[in-house]
Amino acid sequence: MHIPDNFLSTPVWAALDAVSIPAVGLMVRRASRELEDTRIPLLGVMGAFVFAAQMINFPVGPGTSGHLVGGALLACTLGPAPAVLVMTTIIAIQAFVFQDGGVLALGANVFNMAVAGVVAGYWPFQVWGATRRRAAIFMGGFLSVMVSGSLALAELLISGVAMPRVLVFTSLGLFAVNALIEGAITISVVQALEKLNPGFVQKPESSNGRVLAVLGSSGVLLGVAGFLLASTAPDGIQRLGRNLGLTSKAAFATPLADYSVGYFQSGWLRKATAGLAGLLLIYGLCAAGARMIARRRSA
Repeated sequence: MHIPDNFLSTPVWAALDAVSIPAVGLMVRRASRELEDTRIPLLGVMGAFVFAAQMINFPVGPGTSGHLVGGALLACTLGPAPAVLVMTTIIAIQAFVFQDGGVLALGANVFNMAVAGVVAGYWPFQVWGATRRRAAIFMGGFLSVMVSGSLALAELLISGVAMPRVLVFTSLGLFAVNALIEGAITISVVQALEKLNPGFVQKPESSNGRVLAVLGSSGVLLGVAGFLLASTAPDGIQRLGRNLGLTSKAAFATPLADYSVGYFQSGWLRKATAGLAGLLLIYGLCAAGARMIARRRSA
């Protein structure tokens, strides 16, 4: 789902960079007003959990994989504005540290997944959450992926990438499979959290230590071992790029490219150490952001 550098034309990625900066800034202001104090500890833990889950690719079609995006999950548990901030942090760390998604294309990826994807993921919950809650959460997960993937395709087309119609519809079909799995994962995680703490999503004041502990330990497990079960096939955007002959060109070398620490001989240690480093970075930055939000509110 992450667009690499060299896929988008300069006017397209520059325009999306320009749009994403004020959009995220607006969400910072909204989060400072709306984020419940009891939800603040969740920002770091949920960010780390979603980052770890994104590392695990699953098959969505022949030779193609997908992964959890997490926009709807973050929006339902944190609220839309904090979810945008957490997702933006994840996408930025992936680009600058792991070379997953382009640095120049960062604005496009933030707009697609952290802004539009989160808003689309939260919309069904906001409209139908009180009456058709499970369906709303599932639909939120589905819509978040479809909106993000469709925007990525549109940006490639606007950039002048010639795509045969059959390839466009095939890509949309693969995104739809990924979206269905996203919806299923989202409702499963929310239900699991509410078994630990009934009313967890509906009542912000109900956040407790047991939920944080389970999310944190699950994130660590996924980050250091989940990749062993992950599909090695390229995701939808990467596969599309290969079919079109597009080549990614990183703006600069990143320290943990391809989620691997080159120092170790063991392939497992390379991946596990990189995953753990990512978890700590995401948790630390999201927790620091939460503290800034709290200070801004009190001021």
